[in-house]
Amino acid sequence: MPAFLDAPVNAAYQLVHGIATTIEPLTGAYAAAVAIVLCTVAVRLLLLPLSLAAIRGEKSRATLMPEIRKISERHAKNPERVQREVAKLQAESGTTLLAGCLPMLAQLPFFWVMYTLFNTAIVAGHSNQLLAGTIFGAPLGIHWPLFASTPAYLGLALVLAVVAYFSSRRQLRLLDETASPMTRRMARFLPFGTLVTAAFIPLAAGLYLLTTTAWTLLERTLLLR
Repeated sequence: MPAFLDAPVNAAYQLVHGIATTIEPLTGAYAAAVAIVLCTVAVRLLLLPLSLAAIRGEKSRATLMPEIRKISERHAKNPERVQREVAKLQAESGTTLLAGCLPMLAQLPFFWVMYTLFNTAIVAGHSNQLLAGTIFGAPLGIHWPLFASTPAYLGLALVLAVVAYFSSRRQLRLLDETASPMTRRMARFLPFGTLVTAAFIPLAAGLYLLTTTAWTLLERTLLLR
């Protein structure tokens, strides 16, 4: 493990292990898994201001897109003019088309630390006791395809697929009738990328991914009503 990751991974280990130890009398062998879910929820609560900014960005983007299309059509032969006009429009509205990406980008360090934590046998000079945690008998540190036929993986894949399906439907509903076919295809299939990601990460990181994507779906469904 690179030296610069030692501190965040050690801190994450102490936090997750501490929570797992505290709740173990209630959760038994699932203590580490429940601790991961609780830590993920805590991360999302910390990132709530960014999520609210992203929601405002989505609403603003929906408002701006027709104007941006008009600008693109009006100055189709002058890309530099299009960029200037779009930048001016964004500045006047006080938003950016990248605002909706803020929560996802902010989560990347947390996701990477969780991934590294469950790929590391030794943490702070000691055996990584979190690797002993299980979900339906599958160790949290195991990778696909080793656990592909286990109830844990099948359950994870199924719930990820359900969350992706509803996320896809929500994104398609947010598109207006002028959205391009490529945009619609991306909105329809991009949420299912979590299933592909889950095939290359430890079960624990997959649990983090499931929790955070489900949180995002619920959060945006409630806030964009």
